[in-house]
Amino acid sequence: MDLFSAGLLGIVQGLTEFLPISSSAHLVIVQKLLPNFSQPGILFDVALHGGTLLAVLIYYRRIVWELLTFKNPHLMWILIIGTIPAGLAGYFLNDLFESMFASLFWVGITLMISGVMNWFVDSRQDIGHRAQGTGWLQALTIGIFQAIAIIPGISRSSATIFSGTMLGIDKKQAADFSFLLSIPAILGAVVLQLTKHGAAVSDPAPYVVGFILSGIVGYFSIGWLLTLLAKNKYKYFAVYCLIVGALVSSFEIL
Repeated sequence: MDLFSAGLLGIVQGLTEFLPISSSAHLVIVQKLLPNFSQPGILFDVALHGGTLLAVLIYYRRIVWELLTFKNPHLMWILIIGTIPAGLAGYFLNDLFESMFASLFWVGITLMISGVMNWFVDSRQDIGHRAQGTGWLQALTIGIFQAIAIIPGISRSSATIFSGTMLGIDKKQAADFSFLLSIPAILGAVVLQLTKHGAAVSDPAPYVVGFILSGIVGYFSIGWLLTLLAKNKYKYFAVYCLIVGALVSSFEIL
């Protein structure tokens, strides 16, 4: 893989990992559009996810430190509970879902589903419930929605923020919880893939470029999403997913 393609995929991963527009869908679309694109393999995906993992760790470093020093045991427990469904789904069902939804047509359909969830979030009014007061059943429900997001085209951010607001959690708090919940999810995916495929690479340069750019862009994407949520502009993501999803599905049919 050339460095331009690696950098482009790193930027796409950084933007779409945290924005509610599905990183898996956009990586598939971009790879289809790149001329003479050669599939880099699972390890390149691991590098991209490693960059976004570093981004969320740095952005939420104070809360992460509280978790590591056991200063917020309630948040620690609900994050563990929320991680269980995605861990089970990723281990047992990831390959099945990736094969079932491999075509651009289905990616477009699931991307439109993400758009509908985004539209719902934008229409909700905050009622003052904070994520720190979330119980185990609410955390488990959000975790189930995160597990559903292993389906290509379903945005993890869309699914978790949607389920959080559906349960009455304020949008900002739901987004924060979603991003914190991504830490064990991404880490688990990285460890699982490294366990399956090892870490040997012939040319590390594309991996380094993808890792760095996905991390930098991912860090700023988190702040951008939180800003748009605060300004009630989340509907832009809904419109984007609906339009792109419809175009992608139509293109595959034609």
